[in-house]
Amino acid sequence: MKKKIAVVLFSVLLVTSVFAGGAQEAASSDKTTVKMFHLKVEIKDALDEYAAQYSAATPGVTVEVETLGGGADYGGALKAKAQAGDMPDIFQIEGLGGYNVWKDYIASMEGEPWVDDTDLEFVVDGTVYGFPVAIEGYGLAYNAEILAKAGIDPSTLTTRDAYEKAFKTLEAKKAELGIDAPVAMAASLAGGMWWVAAQHNLAVYWGGGLDFTDTSVIEDALKGKMDEARFTEYAKYVQLLFKYADQNILLNGSYDDQVGSFAQGKTAFLHQGNWVDPNMAQMGVTFKMGYAPHAFTNTPQTGLYLFAPSWYVVNAQSPRVEEAKAFLASMATTAEGHDYIVNKAGMIPAFKSVTLKPSGQLSQALMEANAKGGNYGVFFGMLPDGAGQNVFGPVYDLFAQNQNNLNQFISDMKAAIASLPTM
Repeated sequence: MKKKIAVVLFSVLLVTSVFAGGAQEAASSDKTTVKMFHLKVEIKDALDEYAAQYSAATPGVTVEVETLGGGADYGGALKAKAQAGDMPDIFQIEGLGGYNVWKDYIASMEGEPWVDDTDLEFVVDGTVYGFPVAIEGYGLAYNAEILAKAGIDPSTLTTRDAYEKAFKTLEAKKAELGIDAPVAMAASLAGGMWWVAAQHNLAVYWGGGLDFTDTSVIEDALKGKMDEARFTEYAKYVQLLFKYADQNILLNGSYDDQVGSFAQGKTAFLHQGNWVDPNMAQMGVTFKMGYAPHAFTNTPQTGLYLFAPSWYVVNAQSPRVEEAKAFLASMATTAEGHDYIVNKAGMIPAFKSVTLKPSGQLSQALMEANAKGGNYGVFFGMLPDGAGQNVFGPVYDLFAQNQNNLNQFISDMKAAIASLPTM
């Protein structure tokens, strides 16, 4: 891969000056403000703190962070900024769909000092364009203490039938266990939770039970084709999750409602990823938890879902390209940046040189799964921009309201997939 040595040296010099033990004299009296617009609400406080720390230590540079996420229309908001001539210097994409929308605004990251330290950079046609935010992943999170009281061994949850048996047991013992429902699941458009079902759960159909890099199912979908036999098996799993979910959370709940239910011991399972670790810490959760696989068929499955969920990109049309790149490089190349990623934001780092380990139980479970292997890929980033929210999200919302109509859900999803080539 061709390296741009001059850019590397410039970035390294900027990064080195950031946390070198005291501010240095600015080369110019000019003040530069780098604007960052991101969509991970769960790390807002940690990122705000890091940006302030970086700004205080970097003469002449201030980093301002704006956060919009949790189901809000980030893509729409970014388009509004572009139309208003107010594009940020750093923004976020979730895959090829986002890149195709914003490619005229995305600068090359070739030669940046972190590129050789990761395998998860965003690359198009051999050129690096995106800085990986983290490694994330998920299964079906469980409260180990509730399962133990109910006599359920999470290691046995490797088939759909095993889940159905476990959910029935929990449902029958709700009063004894002090829970409201077996599962905290969300699918509400009104609650901004479309992404739980229409991105993260649908990823089970795209990649579950396949080799980690097998994209054949989603590639067929991009041509408008559904594997009906496979999808029918998957649809039965969705129906099972919906049936045993807290219905208020499923139909109307917010992110805080869903995560709070699990954190307070009111549900035994949570359909969320390791990004909830900081939320668990903030709420003082002490019970043991882990991940079971999204086993959607009765052929045993044991893997979890691992991926780089999104990438920071730099606005190629900004006059602050190098300052923006230097801020991102600081996350990957400084001790303070490593501390932010792992200890403050609670994320699994995408960079090999980071030796810190996350304290969150779900992140630890993912790291163990990653070391073990046999996991599944997450491919919703290959979909056209807006497909999750606008095409699939309404179908899941409708199915959540009409859970007995499995055939209608399958039919609606077949039509939704058939529409993808026209997007």
